[in-house]
Amino acid sequence: MIGDPPKLIIKRPGKRLDSAALAPFSQRSASFVVDALQGRGALSHRVKPLDPASRFVGTALTARAGARDNLAALAALDFLAPGDVLVISAQGFTETAVLGDNMARIAKQRGAVAVVTDGAVRDADDIRAIGLPVFSQAITPNSAFPSGPGDVGLPLSLGDVSIDTGDLVLGDADGVVVVARDRLAEITRSLEEVAKKEAALHASIESGNVQSLLSDAVRQSIRYIE
Repeated sequence: MIGDPPKLIIKRPGKRLDSAALAPFSQRSASFVVDALQGRGALSHRVKPLDPASRFVGTALTARAGARDNLAALAALDFLAPGDVLVISAQGFTETAVLGDNMARIAKQRGAVAVVTDGAVRDADDIRAIGLPVFSQAITPNSAFPSGPGDVGLPLSLGDVSIDTGDLVLGDADGVVVVARDRLAEITRSLEEVAKKEAALHASIESGNVQSLLSDAVRQSIRYIE
């Protein structure tokens, strides 16, 4: 390109999801939400919690960094609000950490409920002690540098999952799932249907009435051979 890009582009975050929007998801698992999304919506299986007991649901605040760079992540700390999930794209680069214990402390002080990244983090033991759920693709003591360019508050992708500031993000031991803000009402309704079907199936299994998890249509299409 001609000329140097700006070090940072920042779009100030707008209205966060309120407690009423988050409530239907607060006690649901990532698996339930994925089922409501028709089997998709979760980040790569490589993105896992530092503490397996971690669980969160909140509003995304995005930060896009580059390899060996954490400028956008540092800048995003200034815009965190209670209930936010700081989502850092490192473009899958895991040889340096985009977040350490001091950043995690600041994020928690400002009310963040989690940090999610497709990159690496450091100071794992200290972050666990802080109590902020952090989900990452790797752990390394190598540190990044605030070099840029980067952006805060703009849409990004972690793998094949698109995330925009204001989307709902939920994580637990299984992983992290994203629900686009403009689909929230639809997925909330679907989530209730999934919960009802799951409860009915659990009851059938407990009673011993389930003969097969295959549908009638599938079973009728089976050809048996001797």
